[in-house]
Amino acid sequence: MSGPARAGLFVYAVDAQRIARFYEAVAGMRRLHTREELIVLQSADIQLLIHQIPAEIAADIAIASPPVRRENTALKFFFTVPDLNAARSVADKLGGAVFNENWRGPGFVACNAMDPEGNVFQVRACDAAVD
Repeated sequence: MSGPARAGLFVYAVDAQRIARFYEAVAGMRRLHTREELIVLQSADIQLLIHQIPAEIAADIAIASPPVRRENTALKFFFTVPDLNAARSVADKLGGAVFNENWRGPGFVACNAMDPEGNVFQVRACDAAVD
């Protein structure tokens, strides 16, 4: 993708570096820019901007280990990955999770996931057996 991104998503994080490493590994994104308060990741499809929550606000946010799912949000994004089992393994090693329940869509299989801070998203993999 050259030029400005046409689509993107902000994720506000207590630990921006950890969250960036997670999405780089699970979603295969690459790091474009890093500043103290912002990390920009990119794939062929979207930019993900990881914004560091200011310390005075982050001090009042407790992130459990393992993280608690934060499902009560109005938005949920998805990434397409080559292999759901590989994504599951990487997510587990980095403090997140790809859940076991799968759904089939036209040409893909999907399942919910969460990052190390509990933000819920979805991973999808192409399913050549589905038309």
